[in-house]
Amino acid sequence: MSHDRARVRSVVFLATGVLALPALAGCSSHDEAGRPVAGQDVAPAARDMVADGGTMNWAVDELPETFNSFQADADEATARVAGAVLPSLFRLDAQGRAQPNADFLESAEVVEREPQQVVLYKLNQQAVWSDGREIGADDFAAQWRALSGRDSAYWTARNAGYDRIAKVERGANNLEVRVTFAKPYADWRSLFSPLYPKQIMGTPDSFNDGARRKLKVTAGPFALSGTDRRAGDVTLERNARWWGSPAKLDKIVLRKVGRAERAEALAKGRVDLAAIDAAEAGRISRAAADKGGEGPLAHGPGAAITPARALRSWAIAHGSDEEAADTEIEARAKTRKAVKRYATEQEGLRGYVVRKSLEPAYTQLALNGSEGPLADDRVRRAVARALDRGELAKTVLKPLGLPAEPVGSHLALAGQQAYADNSGALGEQDTAEARALLADAGWTPGALLKGKKEEGEKQKGEEGEREEKTAGGESDAKDEKAAKDEETEKSKDSGEDSTDGGDGDGDSNDDGTYIVGEEDSKPGDYGTTVLAPAPAAAYQRAVLNRQADALGLPREADKEKKKEPADHAKQHSRDQAKGGAPGAYAPKGTAAPKGSGAEGAAAAGPLAKDGKPLTLRFVLPSGDGSEPLRAVADRISRMLQKIGVRTETAKVADESYFKDHIASGQYDLALYSWPASAFPATDARPIFAKPVPAADGSLNVEQNYTRVGTDHIDQLFDQAVGELDEETSRSLVKKADARIWAEAGSIPLYQRPQLLAARPNLANAGAFGFQAPHYEDIGFLKPGAKPSGGPSAK
Repeated sequence: MSHDRARVRSVVFLATGVLALPALAGCSSHDEAGRPVAGQDVAPAARDMVADGGTMNWAVDELPETFNSFQADADEATARVAGAVLPSLFRLDAQGRAQPNADFLESAEVVEREPQQVVLYKLNQQAVWSDGREIGADDFAAQWRALSGRDSAYWTARNAGYDRIAKVERGANNLEVRVTFAKPYADWRSLFSPLYPKQIMGTPDSFNDGARRKLKVTAGPFALSGTDRRAGDVTLERNARWWGSPAKLDKIVLRKVGRAERAEALAKGRVDLAAIDAAEAGRISRAAADKGGEGPLAHGPGAAITPARALRSWAIAHGSDEEAADTEIEARAKTRKAVKRYATEQEGLRGYVVRKSLEPAYTQLALNGSEGPLADDRVRRAVARALDRGELAKTVLKPLGLPAEPVGSHLALAGQQAYADNSGALGEQDTAEARALLADAGWTPGALLKGKKEEGEKQKGEEGEREEKTAGGESDAKDEKAAKDEETEKSKDSGEDSTDGGDGDGDSNDDGTYIVGEEDSKPGDYGTTVLAPAPAAAYQRAVLNRQADALGLPREADKEKKKEPADHAKQHSRDQAKGGAPGAYAPKGTAAPKGSGAEGAAAAGPLAKDGKPLTLRFVLPSGDGSEPLRAVADRISRMLQKIGVRTETAKVADESYFKDHIASGQYDLALYSWPASAFPATDARPIFAKPVPAADGSLNVEQNYTRVGTDHIDQLFDQAVGELDEETSRSLVKKADARIWAEAGSIPLYQRPQLLAARPNLANAGAFGFQAPHYEDIGFLKPGAKPSGGPSAK
């Protein structure tokens, strides 16, 4: 995957779940147009409140493999360096909109539309490279030639936008740049950010290799000072030639700290700012609350040691069984070390606060439509209609005190100009409608039992024929049955589950596979969840009723009584009015199978077609940090159970999760995330483009890993990217999003939480949300100074 420009554009994230933790500094939710759901949390402070000097250590997952943002192995650290040391003509504001950067631009506008689009850039007269040369048309022309795609000697990650340029030339002088487009390009503001000097872009050798390990010429508030790969540091120093507001910090050090080492690095004070997960955020919050209380003993490794356990441990350690005593003494020593280490880390974590917002990225449920049941768009829509996206968003975001709003667009996030909730093109959560769609696709309850009955009768007949042909006749058959019974008893004695026939589809296997809904073969006892057994239908209904009573909502039984066919028709009409697309619903008159609620699903059993059950393979990462992700998947599996869909969950190694399963299409269901973009017509097109056959016979999916796309969606993107009227272009993007919803290949769930640990006196840095960092304003508060308020953009 590549990271283009100063924004992370093409990175796929694992969807990170969250754990419960105390309330942190709040972010507000906004319903009005033009506002993000959550504001920034960066401890904003005026420049005169920030001290001059100092070094800020910023944790990164890895040191950048290249400093060239346009190469395939560029990453987030590459983008961070580029944002601090190179020109960006436009950078994103708190609403995710591209704004001209006055440090480099006096103006930039479309000056001609016919016969060709021409953009005229007027550059800041003070803007110079670190070698003293002014930034000008030569640099623009070199970058265009390198990224146009016309010369294959340049190893570029992508050419979007640059391939539409016909020529780049000087205007009245070298500080005026005229860019003429061969084809109209709505997202022209995305170009030349970052801008590299002609010394790097001028030749294939300098492009491919010259910028991988160093940047000799830069132009930003900071300059690249050096890289120490052994120490794991990249150092940026204040640029003495910078003509804008001087950087407050002397240095920014990007320090490699793996996610597993973040808590330890923070506790030792090695970093001042670091992205963290929910568990680490919880530890920081608890560390602040530990003063005067029981401290780490109340929640650390020693929290599980009850008086009874402690007494038993002491008895074993001092007992007559020497081997058991030695083992227990060793375990007690390890526990003491763990408790001491945890307490020391908690002491260090008191020196930090948690800054939080919502990341400009959303987590989705991906449905692979290339083969299997999900190749049928009715099945995909049924899966989507079964999901309570609001519940999933609350599961992830509410424990963090963040606004728990489901995402309503594939192409923008709340606060961005292109955002609109187009989920009505698919429809709201509706179990009955989902089961009706499955019925229309031929998936019905009882078909599996019928198929098994016919198969059993066939096998019985074959056994009868064998018995007649056997010399021993009936006695041989009895001996065979007795042997099978004896083998079954042995399996029971050894704790093995014999109900799955040894095919690896039982409750759990050595290969990490679980099947929801196939753990019991008794008719009417439908399924379990991935992580824990599901309650019986009656018990589940009782729990739901208690919750409904507590919230003052109708009970499950009452809801079934009140939901007359007319009400369902009204809901259907409301969904259609919100942008519902033809084909997003079961044909008029298609009835859901009887008992379409949770109880009905349990009674009717799993759905099947042609004797095969409707089972979807849910692929998830298996790493220690993925438990919350699997918890989200578990909730999704529970929701699918209610419509008769079983899920087989396969846990795979984190390092192979995306490459070997998502990108290669070896899954039915998966969870991963996409970053938002200020230029969806350009950046989102390859994510939702219709797959086409390649010359070698393979399928070219670009970045569309769900393999679901249409010609109409492609046409809407093409029209949007070539439409220079901004309102019309955004309207076309919204229409494309509605069509993507209707195809149900990707179901946006929630915006990802953004959590950072920061020094309390670190200003203008933290959870940036949409906005690009203003590196020159980051620094440490003067003694006695306080930030100007809580999270910005409230």
